[in-house]
Amino acid sequence: MRRVVTDFQRARRPEQVEARRTAILGAARELLSERPVSRISLRELSDRVGLAKSNVLRYFDSREAIFLEVLDSVWVAWLDELEGELSAPDGAKPGHEREVRVASVIATSISRQRLLCELISTMAAVLERNISVETARTFKGRAGDRTERLAEVVRAQVPLDAEAAGHFAKAVFILVAGLWPYANPGEAVATVLAERGAPAGHAMFVDGLTEGLANQLVGLVVRAGQRPGC
Repeated sequence: MRRVVTDFQRARRPEQVEARRTAILGAARELLSERPVSRISLRELSDRVGLAKSNVLRYFDSREAIFLEVLDSVWVAWLDELEGELSAPDGAKPGHEREVRVASVIATSISRQRLLCELISTMAAVLERNISVETARTFKGRAGDRTERLAEVVRAQVPLDAEAAGHFAKAVFILVAGLWPYANPGEAVATVLAERGAPAGHAMFVDGLTEGLANQLVGLVVRAGQRPGC
């Protein structure tokens, strides 16, 4: 139902601007709980928040910029949870059990964050396309901070230098972006996969991500141990 506010007045004080931005982001998250980002238009979003499209664009330069802001907020929330889930580091174990455990915890943890996974899977191809340079600069700066934080969380568990941990942290998001669409296919493809005995989407995603991350992490640890002076 269309709920456009006809007596719109531009927010002028910082707290008013922030309140409007918060309302827009809240409406975006509501819609994301109902359907994928690819099926949400700026008109739908503006109707949900009760503003005209032109007024929504006073606070965000595009539909994609709004969803990038949502992505950043759920990314931070996930990192907060992951730190608690990994808890205290384990000592070195035979067969790289420590590295496999870290990979498994990360894969299982992020699999519960459906919104985060969906937004990551659309980030490069969709969400980063129709944005201003300033929005891109802000988002990439935040993304760098989040990636560094994930790298530090991993370094608290596994003996890696900053460069190797950073490589692994980036690999987490590359693997999520690649695996998520395959684990969540359309109805016709899901039917065929079931007929062929393929695992359910969630199991496919967690197992594939765990394997990919474990291979990355073990490989990085082994390479670190082979460096001169190690």
